Order: sequence, then structure tokens, then C-alpha cells
Amino acid sequence: MDETRKILAQSRFGPSNPTRVGFDAALKALKEGAKLALAQTKVKPESIAGICAGLAGTGRLEAGVQIRAALAVVFPRTVIKICTDLELALAAMPDGPAIVLVAGTGSAAIGRSADRNILRAGGFGPLLGDEGGAYDIGRRAIISCLRDHERGGGDSPLGKQILRQLGVGGWVGVQERARTNADDLFPRVFPVVATAADADDETARAILRDAVEELAGLVKDLAGRLSLQDARFHLAETGGMIGRSIFFDAQLDDSLRAAFPRAKIGLLPISPVEMAGRLALQLLSATGAAGN
Repeated sequence: MDETRKILAQSRFGPSNPTRVGFDAALKALKEGAKLALAQTKVKPESIAGICAGLAGTGRLEAGVQIRAALAVVFPRTVIKICTDLELALAAMPDGPAIVLVAGTGSAAIGRSADRNILRAGGFGPLLGDEGGAYDIGRRAIISCLRDHERGGGDSPLGKQILRQLGVGGWVGVQERARTNADDLFPRVFPVVATAADADDETARAILRDAVEELAGLVKDLAGRLSLQDARFHLAETGGMIGRSIFFDAQLDDSLRAAFPRAKIGLLPISPVEMAGRLALQLLSATGAAGN
């Protein structure tokens, strides 16, 4: 992004949550993503004046410090801002009271009250939370299909689709991958569940209904703590699960509208990555720096 907010290039790489994939993998993703964007513009790293990195897992001070130090090596003359992906999403919301629900690999919500108090709910990772996220949905779907297999000696339609998606011949292989690489396994099942739900598979729909209840619960908890239950506020949905299933999106919208009839519900008005660019520009303005 240049000084006029014109987007010069975009790229995609990942994942980059250091608490899930480790610092080496997260830093590699950041560097490769930046390299791809720079290659499109022929801009050199030393020409970049400001960076905002909004990353899951950087809420811990030591994680943010480590990411900042690593980026400073690649971009030596750059002003750098580190924030969480949740903070980035909230910054993209209009002024005033607002809540953002993030439904991706994990689940979380962040909100701002009328007096600008900022609180969050969820986002504790797969061992302590993330109910309703893609990881949780994939885990529940595999458990359900495993039980169907044990009871009937065969696989349900959803079970067969999951095995095809994962590229394994049976549930023993799935169990082994769950023990060795659950972070990769479970989220990959979500697209199968989403597609099956849109094709009227009742097992998939039941799993997604449970996920909607969990996700809406995060928003209800946060709205209560921010005193927004009966207020007018902006409520946005974002994350990799949104827009993947007509059934899921409709269920989530209906649940949130029933709980918050006065809220303005929709998607983020600005994408998180564009908001990161704008925050980098704000950082430059505050420090008097200039550049791309």
C-alpha cells in the first residue's frame, strides 16, 4: 500500500500463528508472503517504511517481541507494529460500539463498548476452547463417523467423504494422523462438513448447528460484559468458515439476529489485510516517516 492507500500488491502465504505452527514456520510464512508481494512491485525490502503484522498468537508479549525482532532483520529501516488478528479485525469496524466474531480454525470474539472499553471472549486454542471453529467441527465430525463405523461396520456418506478428503484408506490412518498432526487434520474436514450440510446431510447439519450455538454463545457472553445486549451496535462475522456453506451462514445469521435484533450484522467493511496497511500508514504519520 502506498501513501494514498492504493493497494499495490497482495499475496497469500501461511499459516503464521507461532503458537500453533512454531516461530520458524510462522516467520517463514511472513517472509515468503512479503517476498511474493514485493516481487509484484519490484520494491526492495529496505524501501518499506511501515509494517503492521496482525497475527494470531501474538497476544503473549514474548511472542510479539520475537516476531518484531525477526521482521526487523528483514526490514531494517522499517517502523513495525505488532498486534493480534482480533485487534486488527476490531480496528476495521466503524466507530462506536462493535463486536467481531471470528470463525476460522479457532473461534473468538472481540468487542468495544460505547465508552471504548475493549474485551474479548474465546480464542484459547484447541485444548482449552475454540468451540465452534473449524478444528472443533472437524474433530466432532470424525468422532461421529468413527462411531457410525463401529456400530454398523460400514461408513456413513459423510464418513466416506471425509476419508476421500483426507486421502486415507480407513479410520486407523485417521487416528494416527490425529495423534501426530491434529492441527493439520481437523480443520481440513470442515469443507467436507460444509458441503455435506448444503446437500442436506443431517449429521453435518447437526454438527454445524452445535457450532453455531457455540459461536453465538461467544457473542452473547461478550455483549453482556460490554453492556450491549439491547443496544445498537455493529456486529461483523469474519474468518475462513464464513462464506463456505449456505446452511451454516444462514444458521449463524438467524441466531445472531434473534439474539441481537438491534444490531447491524454483516461482514467486515474492510478486509483485515487492508486494515493492516492502513494501520501501518497511521504509524508512519505518527512517527513522521514516509514510503511504501
